[in-house]
Amino acid sequence: MPTDPCFMAATELLAAYRSRTLSPVEAVQAVFARIRALDPKINGFCAFWEDEAMAAARASAARWTSGEPAGALDGVPVSIKDLMLVAGKPMGRGSLTSSPQDIATEDAPAVARLREAGAIFLGRTTTPEFGWKGCGDSPLTGITRNPWDLTRNPGGSSSGAATAVATGMGPLATGSDGGGSIRMPAGFCGIYGLKATYGRVPAYPASSYGTLSHTGPMTRTVGDAALMLGVMAQPDPRDWQALPPSATDWPATLPGGVAGWRIAYSPRLGYARVDPEIADLVRRAAQRFAELGAVVEEADPGFADPIDIFRIHWYAGAANLMRRIPADKQAVMDPGLREIAAEGTKIGLLDYMAAMGEREAMGQRMNQFFGTYRVLLTPTLPLPAFEAGEEVPKGSGMRRWFEWTPFSFPFNLTRHPAATIPCGTTRAGLPAGLQIVGASFDEASVLRASRAYEETRPFVPPPMARA
Repeated sequence: MPTDPCFMAATELLAAYRSRTLSPVEAVQAVFARIRALDPKINGFCAFWEDEAMAAARASAARWTSGEPAGALDGVPVSIKDLMLVAGKPMGRGSLTSSPQDIATEDAPAVARLREAGAIFLGRTTTPEFGWKGCGDSPLTGITRNPWDLTRNPGGSSSGAATAVATGMGPLATGSDGGGSIRMPAGFCGIYGLKATYGRVPAYPASSYGTLSHTGPMTRTVGDAALMLGVMAQPDPRDWQALPPSATDWPATLPGGVAGWRIAYSPRLGYARVDPEIADLVRRAAQRFAELGAVVEEADPGFADPIDIFRIHWYAGAANLMRRIPADKQAVMDPGLREIAAEGTKIGLLDYMAAMGEREAMGQRMNQFFGTYRVLLTPTLPLPAFEAGEEVPKGSGMRRWFEWTPFSFPFNLTRHPAATIPCGTTRAGLPAGLQIVGASFDEASVLRASRAYEETRPFVPPPMARA
């Protein structure tokens, strides 16, 4: 177990509180000291709630002293993405159209469950405007930077969340994922991120991007993700599309390994172009599963590149979002968001319905695929982190962010659970991620496979966080 509270997992913090070798006050003080030291270089937080967090830590310490913790995360620091309601707080959404006077009167479902479990809220983490792209910059908060190389992109849209967890600025962070927005920044920043089955974690208000958008945990360890999922996945009547409550004890599903499992490994999904270094790191990770006793077979799910299906859904969602923004405020918005929203207004109803039908066929194909395989392994991203402040890599010829993330958005379309776990670094010292996709409703297999791999390659913080 690490001795620095900033790099103790939530499960380790809870054990230390229970044994009284560490108090929540000491843990939160250490995290804020690290935030003050590192975040000015990274720009991962856009709001800090230190006074309230310290008051909550003192109350938590008193509960632990009396032997009456409030819940499964009592005293554990967590950051909240700036797209989620927090009662009594404004929400910037990465947008100059937001008002600091617009104070939320209620918590989002995941925030409410974390609060009930005793988690201590540190502040808000940055996001691109309204979460529209997979990059770490916005008109409101500027550029968020990758802690492995400050000239590089941290990914998005859960940009600040990933940087905070990677550098010890809190063990837990909330993320949302409409096309990879948990997995892309987790992959670029070298942490664990889980997009559960659509509806597993209730969400409110509903996303403008509809059923593409999922909510989930971002952590340094698989155990913490399982613990956090168990809290966040509790029911909330405000989400009418949420799944029925699950009786699964997610942390209890982690042991057991993957021996005897039939696992698919798809290096390209049949169509993606992958950087050779990334491809080699992911291939080695897939081989590790064979060494752990699984039967690993190279197999593609069998669908064609769904980029046009996603584009139609995403652009229509952006147009839907823009309907809510007064015309006099739209001029200060990210030009890229305005562009895709304008294109979204040109999508005809029948074209959208056709894309929905193609999406349904993809989901059916994946369901059949998981009748043969327990999980699917792919790269999380086909390239290492590129230049900060850019939507696409310079000189790539790409126009929009989803062109460089062919492995993430397909599983938003199909709604299957998918996680990313670090699987090494490139020669330039940038993280690569292994994506683990599971059958619908089977987060347990994704988590168990993740734990099996994690035991062979524990989390490594970026160099700036080790100094």
